[in-house]
Amino acid sequence: MSYVKEVYDKLAVKYANEKEFLQAAREVLESIKPAVEANEEAYRRSGVLERLVEPDRIISFRVPWIDDQGKVRVNTGWRVQFNDAIGPYKGGLRFHPSVNQSILKFLGFEQIFKNSLTGLPIGGGKGGSDFDPHGKSDREVMAFCQSFMTELFKYVGADEDVPAGDIGVGAREVGYLYGQYKRITGLYEGVLTGKGLSYGGSLARTQATGYGLVYITDEMLKQAGKSLAGKTVLVSGSGNVATYACEKAQQLGARVVTMSDSSGYIYDPNGIDLDVVKQIKQVRRGRISEYADQVAGSVYHAGERPWGEKCDIALPCATQNEVNGADAEKLVAGGCWCVAEGANMPSTPEAIETYQKNGFLFMPAKAANAGGVAVSALEMSQNSLRLSWTFEEVDARLKDIMKNIYRKTSEAARKYGHEGDFVVGSNIAGFEKVAEAMLAQGNV
Repeated sequence: MSYVKEVYDKLAVKYANEKEFLQAAREVLESIKPAVEANEEAYRRSGVLERLVEPDRIISFRVPWIDDQGKVRVNTGWRVQFNDAIGPYKGGLRFHPSVNQSILKFLGFEQIFKNSLTGLPIGGGKGGSDFDPHGKSDREVMAFCQSFMTELFKYVGADEDVPAGDIGVGAREVGYLYGQYKRITGLYEGVLTGKGLSYGGSLARTQATGYGLVYITDEMLKQAGKSLAGKTVLVSGSGNVATYACEKAQQLGARVVTMSDSSGYIYDPNGIDLDVVKQIKQVRRGRISEYADQVAGSVYHAGERPWGEKCDIALPCATQNEVNGADAEKLVAGGCWCVAEGANMPSTPEAIETYQKNGFLFMPAKAANAGGVAVSALEMSQNSLRLSWTFEEVDARLKDIMKNIYRKTSEAARKYGHEGDFVVGSNIAGFEKVAEAMLAQGNV
């Protein structure tokens, strides 16, 4: 039995109830198999894969807080510190009712390789809570964040573990979390990224994941002799990733015709009016359906996803497993030939199989959405140096990082006989750096 299969089979029995984590682990382990087989004796002897698939630690805790009616509410908080072989744990906090240990383990595991690909010294981690900030007052969100950080602060630090935002954790939540950390520890340090510009945040951080997604997509197209200009693009989601992917794609001459939220999607054949979307989502915190009431010619599709619309390129930017096998077949039928993932693991294994069977240009999430954590690491650097770089400086560094991720991904795929397979390339390129560090540091 191969080393990869042996490790995965044990994992599948041990964590049979953690479907999201097993999905991520299987995809990574299967795609790094060529690199593992080339060094199997050393990796097996040192237990590299066994150590890689188990988090260093998982912290779980209760989070009591008081709502506006004076009632005590209790949620669960987690921090999964997965691997720090190449740097302090780095990964976002997600506040959403769907959050559980399996989802956070999958996200933390993916983060190891994504962070490695950036070339920056950051390890992999993730955390969050089943708390839902939607519909809560600012005071309730502050009460929850302060209670959450009152426990979390024991396990994080600028050189230990540096959380950031994710779904449900934006500038408001990061501000409350950082304020409580500073209040408890007395330390003004870069323990959180995604901070406000007035207290250590980085310019271009808000735009980073969406911009980075489009930069690597543009590079992939250029290397294939194509261009974003004039192409029709489907975007899912309407948070920061989707919004700024749409913005950068439009700047590069593409026509983005869809955006969505959990209630459905809007289709605008004339191209999305991003100012309207920003007003709805960033100012009023409304639903995407309002777009159709304000923009003539647009249509709202309740309870549906946008993958049936005709397009050249699809950028899924909402959540995990939002594109299944049937959705991927719809993309094929609609003329799509390129997918790049802005969300974490938005395509199911069946969808990825369909992309590859039909010859898509396909850039997986761990490479395509690494721009956010890359700029988070640049924020850490600015905090350590007590400097603040301009938007243009940060954006230029981001663009270079995404080009380098494409190069490393492409070269790794070619090295192991899988040229053009960016799933294999991104996983191997991320894995080899982490494995080398793990071997060098001994059995820890």
